[in-house]
Amino acid sequence: MNYSLIVKGQGVFMFENNDTVNKCLFTIYDDNRKNGLKVFFSKEGVRVYIISSKEPLNDINNRKIGLVNKKGAYYWFSIDAQNLRLQAGIGEARIENVIYEYRFQNHIEKSFLETLSVIYISTESHYLVPFRLLRDPINYKVPLIIKDTDQLTMHHIAHAKFLPKSNLSFAAQRLYDCIAGDKFKLDDKEFEDFSKAIEYSIATPGCWCYEKLLAKSKEFSKEGNINETYLRITLGENNGESPGIPYVMEIWPVGHFSPVHNHAGANAIIKVLHGTINVGLFPFLCWDKTGVEPFTRVDLVKDEITWISPTLNQTHQLMNLTNNKDTCVTIQCYLYAGDDEAHYDYFDYIDENGNKQQYEPDSDMDYIQFRKIMKHEWENRPRTLLSRLLALFF
Repeated sequence: MNYSLIVKGQGVFMFENNDTVNKCLFTIYDDNRKNGLKVFFSKEGVRVYIISSKEPLNDINNRKIGLVNKKGAYYWFSIDAQNLRLQAGIGEARIENVIYEYRFQNHIEKSFLETLSVIYISTESHYLVPFRLLRDPINYKVPLIIKDTDQLTMHHIAHAKFLPKSNLSFAAQRLYDCIAGDKFKLDDKEFEDFSKAIEYSIATPGCWCYEKLLAKSKEFSKEGNINETYLRITLGENNGESPGIPYVMEIWPVGHFSPVHNHAGANAIIKVLHGTINVGLFPFLCWDKTGVEPFTRVDLVKDEITWISPTLNQTHQLMNLTNNKDTCVTIQCYLYAGDDEAHYDYFDYIDENGNKQQYEPDSDMDYIQFRKIMKHEWENRPRTLLSRLLALFF
């Protein structure tokens, strides 16, 4: 089997591995198949050789990490002729997940790397399952927070501190433009106490949020865990372009969290409307009991916006940490890429026993109806005589 790099001398080859074997082998050739790289992934690490000289290209950091016995794991190899660099990793193709790196010291090697064009997998390597080729190599840590054009400085670009909105895919830009504006907020002139009303409804037995969270306590856990719940308030209808309804307001009381889950290969944009949310990102969705650790955790605060692409930030866990004082409210927006013909309409998640399950994104209530209920509960809440008198005059 042959796979051509999209651009000679650069790109990322992503593949899966059959768990019954302990190594993966493939070759990256030049056009004439006279020279190139032999790449071995084994349980002991990653080894790379130049074919013509048989010279080993050893990682000076001596990382002995390679194939792992974890369900859901996948792997990648990156060629970067411009920066004279080879890298390999587990899970999402990004700096944080690198397990092997080699840097050429001589610019003469650039001409060699630029001849590499074809990935060859022999018929004996039937256990190696290719599933994606990326055009661009892995070369910097991708920022999680998006900024619009008028918010970016030269300092931001030089330090790769924020992701420019223009770097998003076309589908993600569509979502961003719908929710990034200053007027897209929770509390507005028509309902200035919307966030307070939600807090009241969560804290008060008999109110809608309190009772709905209680009813959902077994949504992800057979034993029941009310903290592993959140509310999904949807805006509009499902038009067939996203997993579930594309715009969802999610409500996260203090101490509540989601299971670790992925996002059906869709694009997504997430904006914090109120409070703070902690986002943990995972290299892949692992359904072994031992699990896999997140490679980063970050707190997002009100008005910050993050993103998900079909290949990055796909697997995460959201938490409103117990040391926060406010309920967190986010808007989550989803859209399949234009060339996505699979439309897998589930979020896979890991249950309390470490097993992979399917969750079909649903709606707890339509936004317009929910807002009316919150307003009714808030205006009819029991109040002291003083607060009633103040309400009459103010």
